[in-house]
Amino acid sequence: MGQAAAPARAKLLLAFAAVYFIWGSTYLGIRFAIETVPPFLVGGIRFVLAGALMYAWLRARGVAPPTRIEWRSAFIIGPLMMTGGNGGIVWSEQYASSGIVALVVACVPLWMLLLAWMRGGARPSAREWLGVATGLVGVSMLVSFGGTAGSGGISPLAALVMLCSTLSWSVGSTFAREAPLPDSPLLGSAMEMLAGGAGMLLIALVRGEFAQLAQSDVSLRSALAITYLAGFGSIIAFSAYKWLLTKASPAAVGTYAFVNPVVAVVLGWAFAAEPLGTRTVVAMAVIVGAVVTISIRPRHHVLADPAE
Repeated sequence: MGQAAAPARAKLLLAFAAVYFIWGSTYLGIRFAIETVPPFLVGGIRFVLAGALMYAWLRARGVAPPTRIEWRSAFIIGPLMMTGGNGGIVWSEQYASSGIVALVVACVPLWMLLLAWMRGGARPSAREWLGVATGLVGVSMLVSFGGTAGSGGISPLAALVMLCSTLSWSVGSTFAREAPLPDSPLLGSAMEMLAGGAGMLLIALVRGEFAQLAQSDVSLRSALAITYLAGFGSIIAFSAYKWLLTKASPAAVGTYAFVNPVVAVVLGWAFAAEPLGTRTVVAMAVIVGAVVTISIRPRHHVLADPAE
């Protein structure tokens, strides 16, 4: 049992690392992508490309085809997480700095805790509430003092869109924990990306983004950013996230929303000459403390199947 648990713990750590650091880098990737490509086209191309590649690869390797019920689940989860969740965030990056976007995304752990509780789960512990509160304080410090929020603020519409996006993502994540999906988590992820990406392409069509793209000169940086978002942000990190939803508590999985802003700020400092002052470093320490506070409980590390 002990020998079987060690590889499982290693998989858990690698999955958390992918969700923490790769997803943190997608803030910068999205910013580069929407420079010359409309926002819902960015998301639609990203998820349809990633989902199609994953689905074809898995079926070629002999993975059983999904059932009608499993496709139905995918067409609920995909639009909630990709179309409503990620789509709103990508759209909002046209009007808000990455720091403000990160602050609003930090609502995800709170939403997930409340949704799990409302669905009959255990009442959040004092430690979990403390961790979420500490994380929100840390992200608030990062946005307020780190120089990432900008001076123009954010419009009420963009704030509402981001808030609704985090709720949509959280509802989809919660539903995905119990929805009938293929035994292969990767196949389920591919199906959800196809469904969510199709929804984003439909919105892009209604918004006239295809016509905008035809009149735009797509830069190499935007093209490479979309490729990175599809390969690393979707195929690797999203698959890791979906797997984690079946192996750890909602509070522990949701801590990515505290770490991602730190990664985004560091990358902004390293590649975009954004300031990284003392108070930003203090805020990062607070956020890491919040992650430890939420994750330290033993039940967050108990796997559903130690031999998985």
